[in-house]
Amino acid sequence: MTAPATAPDSGTDEPSPRGALSQLIQDANDRGLSYAKMSEQAVDRESGVKLSKPYLQRLVANPPASPPSVEQIKALAAALRISERRLKAAAAKQWLEYEAIELAGYNDDVRIIIASLGAMSESDARRWRAMIEADEKARREDD
Repeated sequence: MTAPATAPDSGTDEPSPRGALSQLIQDANDRGLSYAKMSEQAVDRESGVKLSKPYLQRLVANPPASPPSVEQIKALAAALRISERRLKAAAAKQWLEYEAIELAGYNDDVRIIIASLGAMSESDARRWRAMIEADEKARREDD
């Protein structure tokens, strides 16, 4: 005896298996920007690189093994009206499994410290937090 297959629950809160860059393109399409219109707008003004409708569709449905080039990212930024930085971060997440963290407004020392803490194990990060908090407490007591 076989049990009937059930349809997947469309109301689940599970994240989409689609990659980050692919999802940005799909989101634009869901908001009403057709692939044809995206293709018309997907032009890097510096290099002249243009993205075709089939390429854009493939980025969503069956992404290539390699990420888009810098010129293709620029063209995609023009089409989606999304910053190149955001698209590069999405490409890094999708193809390299790398999560970019923006630390604008901080100097190099702070960025290096935060990046180092982000790469630590949880127990090492807790130890560093305890040291920083102890230092802050000692400074307050000295004042």
